[in-house]
Amino acid sequence: MTSDIMDIFISVFGHLLSNSSYPVPQRAIGVGSAFEGWSPREEDVVYTVLVPLTSPPGHIFHLEMDSSGHIPGRNFCIRVEQVCTCPREQQDDNVLCFIHHSQEQVRRNEEPNFLNTLCTGSYLDVEKTARWFYQLVRAVWVILPHSQSWQLVLLPSRRSCKFKLTRGTQSFMVEILFGVQQGVSDIYVSSQPTEALFTPSTMWPETYAVAEMKFFRYISKQAPRDSWHLKCLQLLARSVVGIGFSTYMMKTIVMHLLNTIPMSRWGSRYILLQLEDSVEYLRCSLLEKRLDHFIVGNQRVPEVISLPLEVQTAEPLNLFYHLAQNPTTHTQAISEYRNLRYR
Repeated sequence: MTSDIMDIFISVFGHLLSNSSYPVPQRAIGVGSAFEGWSPREEDVVYTVLVPLTSPPGHIFHLEMDSSGHIPGRNFCIRVEQVCTCPREQQDDNVLCFIHHSQEQVRRNEEPNFLNTLCTGSYLDVEKTARWFYQLVRAVWVILPHSQSWQLVLLPSRRSCKFKLTRGTQSFMVEILFGVQQGVSDIYVSSQPTEALFTPSTMWPETYAVAEMKFFRYISKQAPRDSWHLKCLQLLARSVVGIGFSTYMMKTIVMHLLNTIPMSRWGSRYILLQLEDSVEYLRCSLLEKRLDHFIVGNQRVPEVISLPLEVQTAEPLNLFYHLAQNPTTHTQAISEYRNLRYR
């Protein structure tokens, strides 16, 4: 249902924005545990979708990597640049060039300026984009067929668009993230928040959610019918609820194991062995104070996943970097590992 609703939303948005100076949302991509098939707790499921944005006519997006090092991971700013769209270049008399036409003519013929509305300076602003998207959802919902039987409640969020749909005792939540694709790869920069206490509104962290979703789709095609790899991950994700290991850490471990252990060893009769392997992988990673990210710097990612060269050849991100920096945190993690082992 989430996919159906998003398809209709994007279709209507595309129609409304096709001749405007605003970014055009592309078809939503379902990402995260709900779409990968291993949500830890059904009652807490949030259906997360990534909506790629393409630059409007007369503009192009430039991704600029943040090199300050203040925020962990690979983070980018999206610089918006105006380009010439004069009829002699584009063969389209309806396209107004922002560069060569006078400001008065642009002001007479244009809607509120994209740069003034969704940008801070020359950079695409996450929070302004989220508010704009909320307005689109609110305006379009009333014409969707689902609005006759479902109630839409918009939920507060600075860097995404969240809403809850309710019908009687049924309800589910959807979170829409926005992103810009890196070339033709499966890597995007997105509006998701970083782990930092404060993420600037012009900061777009690199996301690997689409690549990871494609990895699980690839594995499902290779797996035997009785494969329990998703059940294994679900059990591990449930086990870390309430302790210091994130579900993403467990997901990373399982992805590494799926990429190295033959799929014939993931059948239902091997479930205890795979749980044991996963917990042992965690133990070794804790001792080494290192858990490599599955996508960044991994030379063994299946070829069906398209990665930019700079992502594939980058220094692998260490998800346990904080343990190497803080002995007290490392000691606590070892204690939490024992707790997980007991569970």
